[in-house]
Amino acid sequence: MDFIPFAIISAVSYLVGGVPFALLVGKVFYRTDIRQHGSGNLGATNVFRVLGWKAGLAVFLLDAGKGALAVSAASFLSPHPPGEIMQDVTYIIGAIMAVLGHSYSPFIRFRGGKGVATASGALLIITPLAWLVMLVVFIGVVAASKMVSLGSIIIATIYPALSLLIYPDRPAIFVLALITAALVIWRHRMNIKRIMKGQESKIFDKSTLLSASAEVEPAEVKVDESEDRGQ
Repeated sequence: MDFIPFAIISAVSYLVGGVPFALLVGKVFYRTDIRQHGSGNLGATNVFRVLGWKAGLAVFLLDAGKGALAVSAASFLSPHPPGEIMQDVTYIIGAIMAVLGHSYSPFIRFRGGKGVATASGALLIITPLAWLVMLVVFIGVVAASKMVSLGSIIIATIYPALSLLIYPDRPAIFVLALITAALVIWRHRMNIKRIMKGQESKIFDKSTLLSASAEVEPAEVKVDESEDRGQ
């Protein structure tokens, strides 16, 4: 039966995705609990705003690596050969459980980030061409709007259409795209409200750049009491 290997894949992917690198990087290298600063979100964008670009980049790469590792592990543990639809189902399980682990980490009372970086790492392995298109769109949107959240929402929205255009013979990938889009948009629901009101934070505004360049110590970081704004 497929139940046992799928259960193992689900558990492994969820635990891998649950490693809170934003929290670990902040505490180990900056003596800062990132949950108590900025937006409080456990994602690369909040780390960038609070601790600077080096920490933000490190967290993004580590979080993306979780997604890639979860999908790779799922492929290794799968009883199905590449090319079969059930192998794509395995990819779906690995990717979705990794994103859920990141967003609702079992190691920190089921809190977490928005899941964009983790999803990005998973999709790079599963659908590399679609990933490349989304990367270009993301960079363009963020460059124009200065809002990481808007870029994340837009690429999540277009992913299902891209999956149909680029991978028409892989229906499971379309299902993955729909689930991924739903998760990302749900986790950004407050960002969507702020964007519509013109109140969303911009990643490269003056105050953000000053904070990022300062590499602030924990005592110097100012807390933003608003709801999650990062990735």
